[in-house]
Amino acid sequence: MQDKLYQIKQEALLAITAIKSKIDLEAVETKFLGRKNGALTELMKGLKDLGDEARKGAGQLLNEVKGAIETAVAEKKSALSVAEWTEILQKEKVDITQPALPVVERGHIHPISIVQKDLEDLFTGMGFMVLDGPELESDYYNFTALNIPEDHPARDMQDTFYIKGHDIYSDVPWVMRTQTSSVQVRAMQKHGAPLRAIIPGRCFRNESTDARHEHTFDQLEGIVIDKKINFSHLKSVMQAAADHLYGQGTEVRLMPKYYPFVEPGVRGEVTCFLCAGKGCRVCKNSGWLEVMPGGLIHPNVLREGGIDPNEYSGFAFGFGLTRLVMLKYGIDDIRLLQGGDLRFLKQF
Repeated sequence: MQDKLYQIKQEALLAITAIKSKIDLEAVETKFLGRKNGALTELMKGLKDLGDEARKGAGQLLNEVKGAIETAVAEKKSALSVAEWTEILQKEKVDITQPALPVVERGHIHPISIVQKDLEDLFTGMGFMVLDGPELESDYYNFTALNIPEDHPARDMQDTFYIKGHDIYSDVPWVMRTQTSSVQVRAMQKHGAPLRAIIPGRCFRNESTDARHEHTFDQLEGIVIDKKINFSHLKSVMQAAADHLYGQGTEVRLMPKYYPFVEPGVRGEVTCFLCAGKGCRVCKNSGWLEVMPGGLIHPNVLREGGIDPNEYSGFAFGFGLTRLVMLKYGIDDIRLLQGGDLRFLKQF
């Protein structure tokens, strides 16, 4: 066994000396020191067949050979690392005579993000969750679950972008969501009742773009579901949002309006913050701005969400985030919000 150990030692040290890469070094290390089939491991298995004195001497020699090989492997690893870094540094020379590089201009928080985060802080302080949902939505969640069947005229009013072939199990095309209300039933099915949540996000409609219309815009949906929820709760939340956005003392009035997924439905109006209700160009001389549509959630929508309308009721509202931003900052062209022009964004 002693002759075999000396032979392994010489063979290993010669192989390690000739190695030029870390991959080859790993292969040699495995060959001689590997735990399963390494050369030394195989010899170690034979120690049990030797006598006591022979086993003692062979074991001591085996440990010396193993130590020598391990030392050689460690020194080679260090040498290869030094050579590798030397090569990298030689390639990455720095020209100290080069003029200073131009400073890369940083981006800026978008005004829509500013208002969205502001409202999220307000509503989370009132116990609301902040939820999210897919922008590419199924026909069911975007329309059917919201009490908008296939032949409902509201589908024509929300003419939008359809994606064919997304669902291999159905021929019904999916749709770029037309409203954040599409997350209502998803939230009910996941969280049940009671429930308080807001859902901010982008929506899409097939619009002819101009100063007031854009194919991509942002909304912020809100839903509250619990026992004995009524219109007074809806108005109190709208009042809190109006005071937060436009200042204490802003009046809120609810005017009847039809929406398929609420019954009854209202358009929430606030006194114009520019003219204090006297009438101006922004409010079309009415003294009021429509910014908060909503209503009590339709029983059919509650059923689609797996909630018993005989036990629970709720309200929903939707803020046009894009419109709120335009009103807050006096922006007169909606297309500026999608332009990505830093000269525009840095004003906020």
